Amino acid sequence: MSKPFTVNINRFDPYKAYRFQIYFGTSTTPVALMSKMTGGMKRTADVIEYKEAGNMIILQGLGRLKYDAITLERGITHDSAFEDWANAAQVLDAGHPNQSLTALRQDIRIALLNEQGQQAFVYKVYRCWVSEYQALPDLDAGGNAVAIEHIKLVHEGWERDLSVTEPNQNQAG
Repeated sequence: MSKPFTVNINRFDPYKAYRFQIYFGTSTTPVALMSKMTGGMKRTADVIEYKEAGNMIILQGLGRLKYDAITLERGITHDSAFEDWANAAQVLDAGHPNQSLTALRQDIRIALLNEQGQQAFVYKVYRCWVSEYQALPDLDAGGNAVAIEHIKLVHEGWERDLSVTEPNQNQAG
């Protein structure tokens, strides 16, 4: 059996899902106040069934790949990163629809961090665009919750950045 951690051989716990950062485009600064990512890093292949003469078994082959949309959530602030990207798909300009094709698609990076805040895994997600934007949640005067905005990103695939390797936790982060 191989060791689950090659650099930190005394580590046995897997990485935590609450330590992550999201980067839009080529930015080196993570998106502010990100609180949740759902539905993301999943791909599914279509199954193609075919029959072969003389064979009683239906054979199955690999078909097209589909990637699930990624939903990002964060508390509402005056940072306009979500709204700016969502407006590239369509925004009303004096009552008339307007679209920015140059700003519509961009790549994102999703970084999973260790306990010291070092990047342990990074995934690149390609040609994302905002298919859904919620600027305000349901408002409730009797509630006690943070106002959350969210975007849903459709994309054309992802891959792990293999240049990011297991960080040495014996060094300061």
